[in-house]
Amino acid sequence: MTNHQLFLGIDCGTQGTKAIILDALSGQVLGQGAAAHKLISGANGRREQDPAQWLDALTLATRRALLAADVDGQAILGMGVSGQQHGLVLLDHQGKVLRPAKLWCDTETADENDRLLTHLGGDKGSLERLGVVIAPGYTVSKLLWTREQHPEIFSRIAHVMLPHDYLNYWLTGRSCSEYGDASGTGYFNVRTRQWDLQLLRDIDPSGRLQAALPELIDAHAAVGTLLPGIADHLGINPRARVSSGGGDNMMGAIGTGNIKPGAITMSLGSSGTVYAYADQPKVSPDAAVATFCSSSGGWLPLICTMNLTNATGVIRELFDLDIECFNALVAQAPIGAEGVCMLPFLNGERVPALPHATGSVLGLTMSNLTQANLCRAVVEGTTFGLRYGLDLLRHNGLQSRSICLIGGGSNSQVWRQIVADTMNTPVICTEQSEAAALGAAIQAAWCTSWANGHEDSLEDLCERCVKFDLASETLPIADNVAAYQQAYERYRQHVATL
Repeated sequence: MTNHQLFLGIDCGTQGTKAIILDALSGQVLGQGAAAHKLISGANGRREQDPAQWLDALTLATRRALLAADVDGQAILGMGVSGQQHGLVLLDHQGKVLRPAKLWCDTETADENDRLLTHLGGDKGSLERLGVVIAPGYTVSKLLWTREQHPEIFSRIAHVMLPHDYLNYWLTGRSCSEYGDASGTGYFNVRTRQWDLQLLRDIDPSGRLQAALPELIDAHAAVGTLLPGIADHLGINPRARVSSGGGDNMMGAIGTGNIKPGAITMSLGSSGTVYAYADQPKVSPDAAVATFCSSSGGWLPLICTMNLTNATGVIRELFDLDIECFNALVAQAPIGAEGVCMLPFLNGERVPALPHATGSVLGLTMSNLTQANLCRAVVEGTTFGLRYGLDLLRHNGLQSRSICLIGGGSNSQVWRQIVADTMNTPVICTEQSEAAALGAAIQAAWCTSWANGHEDSLEDLCERCVKFDLASETLPIADNVAAYQQAYERYRQHVATL
């Protein structure tokens, strides 16, 4: 195995965990594995998961990836973990999980978020103090909610972690966090890259939360090596270095080579995200733009919509369609779906900021109420939310010469064309659709290289390991661009009435 440098990349998402084995020398992904998670859904927008499921899924996905790659786990030099952002994992002094993790898509804490936002002085005060405007999905409101709804659990908190921090803790026994994922907590200052300790004291004057915070580390720093028992359990080299890891968007940026200005990454996953690299923390005055830190040493201005393939999935299930039939129906309907417009806010919405919104279908007539138009309308509606977000990023001075599409929706040729036409920008996919897992593996290689005296820069590694699928390149069609502009304006008018 001397001609390989093997790294394991993990992406723990909402729907499941993916694992890939990367050879950082050739830039090839040798094998991948996956395992599913279940969601705990309840009234008032409750969305939670049992972190024990993540550990089982990480184990299973890793074993499947090693098997698919046909490599010996003892040859793995390092691993990196990407995790869904904003989730809250609470541990006691024994390191035991105190309750299910509240997730990014949980809106049960909207009232707590409103109160915290008022406490910070509204959008303007939050931007000035933290560099971001806290939203219901962020971690901070989940802490206040726990104190108020579960005081007994709150009194036993010894560690406050994000999902990827928790996985790193399980792997290494060390509690730490890196700037990118920490940016989405709502108690972190993105300009100074430090925790806002006073905000946590305002939630709990005893200092319990402050004492429970993980230590902050640089993106290129390793958390440590695997605990012997865990290395054994996973079948991996116990000297394998665990990198800082990061949030799924930060890892997706690395996995698409989005580590210098000019590129835009757009993820068509359960949620939709659009982000771009910036070398300065130029905070947008618009509350919807989150100027997070990147996990590559810079910043990552980002917008996130709560409804994407989760919304298209609901329509598919309603009509009992597989992906192929669904895409065929989308293609069959004309641009603008003959006037059928869907506001797909089934989960509430973050961009535009409508946490209490519900979904609606508008413009129905006796003649346009067809399966094809409804399928088209849900894809267009979710894409228009991303267009709104991309326009905000453009207004903030970010260039968008091309868009790299990732996530499950990017596999659809018809959806790629809709994105290219709606954004009036060429789009292309990476060969490796699991961009966050790939980014985590690349970051692990970078951390290992850093520890060995900088053999490879992050640029070198991205150059070698991020490959674009030329067959997926999709250019905007001028007539379509004009037609989508009209449909988009109609969507904006409907949103304005909310």
